[in-house]
Amino acid sequence: MKSDSGSSLDESQESELVQNLLACAKAIQEENLELADSLVDRINFLSLSYGGAMRKVANYFTQALAQRINKIPPQGSPEASYLDMHQPHFLKSYPYMNFGYYTANQAIVEAASNVNRVHIIDLSLKHSIQWQVLLQAFAMRLGGPPTVRLTAIGLPQADNTDSLREVGSELAHWAASMRINFEFHGFEFNSLTDIDASLFDIRPREEEVLAVNSAFELHRLLAEPGAIEKVLNSIALMNPKIVTLVEQESSHNSPVFYDRFSQALDYYFAMFDSHESTGFTKTYDTLDLRMSDVYLGRQICNVLSCEGPDRVERHETLSQWRERMCAAGFEPIHLGPKALVHANLVLALFGGGNGYQVQKKDGGLMLSWDSRSLVATSAWQLAAAAP
Repeated sequence: MKSDSGSSLDESQESELVQNLLACAKAIQEENLELADSLVDRINFLSLSYGGAMRKVANYFTQALAQRINKIPPQGSPEASYLDMHQPHFLKSYPYMNFGYYTANQAIVEAASNVNRVHIIDLSLKHSIQWQVLLQAFAMRLGGPPTVRLTAIGLPQADNTDSLREVGSELAHWAASMRINFEFHGFEFNSLTDIDASLFDIRPREEEVLAVNSAFELHRLLAEPGAIEKVLNSIALMNPKIVTLVEQESSHNSPVFYDRFSQALDYYFAMFDSHESTGFTKTYDTLDLRMSDVYLGRQICNVLSCEGPDRVERHETLSQWRERMCAAGFEPIHLGPKALVHANLVLALFGGGNGYQVQKKDGGLMLSWDSRSLVATSAWQLAAAAP
């Protein structure tokens, strides 16, 4: 694990900090809470010598460790509305979400080439940016854009606001400005396991192509036994031409705490380091940067402090998702060269992307920092639909 660029920290000091973090996780797993508590104090002392990514990692991880040791319930709730509260700031500050959106969109564009009607079901609509980009791509299509119908699924909001309607209105204006026939329908469900496809007016493929999209959402179903299988089976029954899946590329679903901790430590260090090392912190809004850190910190807390149904940030690798998708009757669709072009376009928008790599791996497209894969986009079709 490397320190962030520009740091003059001694590598042995960094190694000592990492070793103490891992030792603390091991002590917790072995239920030696007295030792774990003393190691938290030691880590806090060592972290004072650091800045940048390493200090952020140490601070957020020790907060999570202390909460677990002292059995303090995490602040807030495990609900997506709380965990995703600062996601818009993260979207602006890091390239990862835009990478997922742009590459998934390209797969949908290619699946919907030469058709007159497209129906997209978004399993967790939180903001408009992904679909603004897709509508723009459709507007530039040779022969003119298709009619686009977007069915958006969201959770009831704690403040009772109708965020789906707000996003739908924004997208309707955006589509009208590009002269695209556009329909929007929003549905709130307490869980994706409650979705009722009969409400979505799914039409025969000869009349309308169906695409189902999930970005940074399906991993949360893994907290409830059988939920992911139920939802994937429901999607299969909709007979989509394509399913696009964007997920964080890490294994944070292990029942073994130490394994989960070590994976999370590697993952979130790379995430913070990518931002510190590229110099984005000098050009981005201070509030966006601070709230992006809080967004990641809440994920860390959920991964490490929570158990049972409260632990919803259960990220898995694409190879694990491949097993789940294939078991539900899907097979991967090759992401073409244009998806790679769009991925590199995203990096250009974020200052050139020095240090990032885009790789084809495990049948999908991955965005990596310093060779550590962080986000994966994949596309799927029903196996019976393969030529």
